[in-house]
Amino acid sequence: MNNQPIHVAIAILYQKNKFLMQLRDNIPGILYPGYWALFGGHIEPGETPEVAVKREILEEIGYILPSFVEFGCYPDERVVRHVFHAPLLVELNQLVLNEGWDMGLLTLENIHQGNCYSQNAGEVRPLGNVHQRIMLDFIDKKQQP
Repeated sequence: MNNQPIHVAIAILYQKNKFLMQLRDNIPGILYPGYWALFGGHIEPGETPEVAVKREILEEIGYILPSFVEFGCYPDERVVRHVFHAPLLVELNQLVLNEGWDMGLLTLENIHQGNCYSQNAGEVRPLGNVHQRIMLDFIDKKQQP
């Protein structure tokens, strides 16, 4: 078994002051089951993070990314997260959730509190720690002149 971390490409999709996040399936064996997280996924062999993020967003919500920008890289011992950001230029009801339990536009308050109510789950669910940290970093950077 190799102990190399897996590489994923994820996207911060924003609309005004809200951020599109996915409520991950509540199944054992996946990272952050039942937590709010950013959309995205594994980088396939031979793919660049840029190609992977476009493919994953299209697969997961049927959204074709407009021009997007690299935000940063968040490595830990298990996962190296390549983070991009782009505007969400369509309404929520124009997206198709193909993966996950729910999706929603989270407010700054949700992100600072670290949780958000899910219609599908029927309860408040937490944000994944690393996803919350990425979002807070992004919000901080956006607010700097």
